[in-house]
Amino acid sequence: MSQGKIVLMACGSFSPPTYMHLRMFEIAKDYIHSLGLGTIVGGIVSPVHDAYGKKDLVAAHHRVAMLKLALRSSGWIKVSEWETQQTGWTRTRASIKYHQDTINTPPQTETPTWLPDDILNVNIDDCNSNHVNGNSDDVTVKLLCGADLLESFATPGLWSDDDLEAILGRHGIVVVSRAGSDPGRFIYESDMLYKYRKNVLLVTNYIVNEVSSTVIRRLLRRGESPKYLTDDAVLSYIRQNQLYGTTANVT
Repeated sequence: MSQGKIVLMACGSFSPPTYMHLRMFEIAKDYIHSLGLGTIVGGIVSPVHDAYGKKDLVAAHHRVAMLKLALRSSGWIKVSEWETQQTGWTRTRASIKYHQDTINTPPQTETPTWLPDDILNVNIDDCNSNHVNGNSDDVTVKLLCGADLLESFATPGLWSDDDLEAILGRHGIVVVSRAGSDPGRFIYESDMLYKYRKNVLLVTNYIVNEVSSTVIRRLLRRGESPKYLTDDAVLSYIRQNQLYGTTANVT
């Protein structure tokens, strides 16, 4: 059954972004469209605020710049700087809610740069019918993540029940997992996930890609080559700005 118009949103550090961060969007979009589960009208990447304090988290303006370089060829995924512009770290629940509310309310002033092009067209052409007469065409922002984030829902103190209720109940999540993993079992063993299992879409990625930001940072620290693990423009930016222990003259 179709869930209407959907925007996929990924939250995280992206320090640096990898090909797999971006591949998840394409994998999820293909799966949802192939089964007629909804219409993907955009994708949003939302890097976390500097105050998150994670190890090896470079300044937000660097992470935003790297993401924009990595996504320069995408026609439907955009970078949102909203989280990075707040006074401190923002909960995932609040970030998803802000983006969904903004998408479903025609901007009255300056249009956010992250707003998907398809949404902009809807707001221009169908503003009155979509947003005044019953909100029949409202867009749902769904959290796009890997199986590791799904499993983190069970970590004591990491997620509040209220946050999980809001994310799972009002938005839903799309989980891209590796072939051979069993996220379905994890859902079965979690009362919260089981309660909202209809809002958890599991997508299996059969093309193995274990590349992570951690791997790329490790190679860079050791002076080894991470070429072909992320976009060349991202690697050039890292070296030009001497991030992750690199020097500008390394080739």
